[in-house]
Amino acid sequence: MTFQLNAEHEALRAMVREFADREIVPNAAQWDRDHHFPVDVVHKMGDLGLLGAAFDEEYGGGGGDFLSVCIAIEEIGRADQSMGITLEAAVGLGINPIANFGTSEQKARWLPDLFAGRTLAAFGLTEPGGGSDAAGATRTRAVLDGDEWVINGSKSFITNSGTEITSVITVTAITGDEEISAIIVPAGTPGLIVEPAYEKLGWHASDTHGLVFDDCRVPAENLLGERGRGFHQFLATLDDGRIAVGALSVGLIQACLDLALEYSLEREAFGRPIAANQGLAFQLADLDVALEAARLLTYKAAALKDAGLPIKQAAARAKLYASEAAVSATRVLTQVLGGYGFMEEGPAARFYRDAKILEIGEGTSEILRLVISRGLGLPVV
Repeated sequence: MTFQLNAEHEALRAMVREFADREIVPNAAQWDRDHHFPVDVVHKMGDLGLLGAAFDEEYGGGGGDFLSVCIAIEEIGRADQSMGITLEAAVGLGINPIANFGTSEQKARWLPDLFAGRTLAAFGLTEPGGGSDAAGATRTRAVLDGDEWVINGSKSFITNSGTEITSVITVTAITGDEEISAIIVPAGTPGLIVEPAYEKLGWHASDTHGLVFDDCRVPAENLLGERGRGFHQFLATLDDGRIAVGALSVGLIQACLDLALEYSLEREAFGRPIAANQGLAFQLADLDVALEAARLLTYKAAALKDAGLPIKQAAARAKLYASEAAVSATRVLTQVLGGYGFMEEGPAARFYRDAKILEIGEGTSEILRLVISRGLGLPVV
């Protein structure tokens, strides 16, 4: 057992951090104010190999491990959570299902451009009346008409679904009695309606839309994986995504600690730096412990996945702890900064707004506690 990253992982971290500090940090506040989605940054992340890092070289991937993906998401998320979730959703929800369950023809058609960051993919699961009960709340239907699926229904809160480079959206739909399947819908297909972007509390520079399917027709061969296994496929994908959201949360905790340390050493009160006060110093010590714990939980879950071992419990633990620690970290940072933390002129307010969704997306804290409880053998319902 080792708690040190190898030289390759450390080099990746250094590369991504340098990129993020150069390309993202100076612009993140303006993107947030303008609700601007920077397509050029996606292209540049593709050029660095971040989107295809953990996938087959046959289709242009990097052939690396999942820990590499988590390190990249952490560093991008440290610079800006909007760009962090863009990368996380592009890989975990967009690419992952096609890479894991697609046919060779589907992979050859979609993956090279997705790996290269020339295009983005999305996954449509949640519906207007749904949430944690995604399977039971599914109302979208797909009927096989000859050699085409005819899809009708709607989806909510879909990340990367309406950008100018979105190429494909995989959607879950009822395809028979007690049967949910996943179907690939190319962007621009007649009958696919992308609703206006949401006005969100945070993640202002990420892309999130509702989708409507109105007699949307796609070829029968666009079925992803086995018919009737769509929701089960997504549950497997979700475990990976929970680890990745853990990494995104770690990036935010690191950003909060960095800024709190810098400010507390420079700001003076009563003739000395405020960092000299135990009341503040102890908060930062606790934040450092939370950062280390969140990072270790996340990296352990990623290492288990890379070893081919079960990850459901580890993924739930990592996402639960790291996301809640990230929300707490933004409160600590805002308190350390005082009045300046309440002003939009600095990043603390943006961090605070961005944090809350981490406890909700890809499994709420309540659902994760349910998963963990069941893993302990408890008869919870």
